[in-house]
Amino acid sequence: MNVRENQEKAYAWALALCRYAGADEKFLRDFWERLTGDPEIYEEFVYYLEHQDFLCKVKIEGYGLVDLMVFQIDHFRAVMDQDVADMRFNKDKMLLMAFNSLLQMRRDPAPFVRMMQGQTGTDRQ
Repeated sequence: MNVRENQEKAYAWALALCRYAGADEKFLRDFWERLTGDPEIYEEFVYYLEHQDFLCKVKIEGYGLVDLMVFQIDHFRAVMDQDVADMRFNKDKMLLMAFNSLLQMRRDPAPFVRMMQGQTGTDRQ
């Protein structure tokens, strides 16, 4: 498969994830632009598409995609400006929002680091 076919396949999957997650066309365009603008996170995205597993190469301030997924599972709100309460029942939305959060972390990691360090999801401190 050549680069263009790979990118078309990845875009089709991003489109499907957005549909399953209830995200609109504007979100898809923005997400795709940021995703393809970050080769390392794009590689993670394609790897997951092809293997249904995490590559775990990208770390931002020590956190990666799996950390974001775990945080979302505990808190259902890794994306601060969107309603993500239904992610518990929507694996596709959780995955999409984890990739979206990783892209946001690339630009501004501090809010995510504060959330993940400050909220454990348990009664323990």
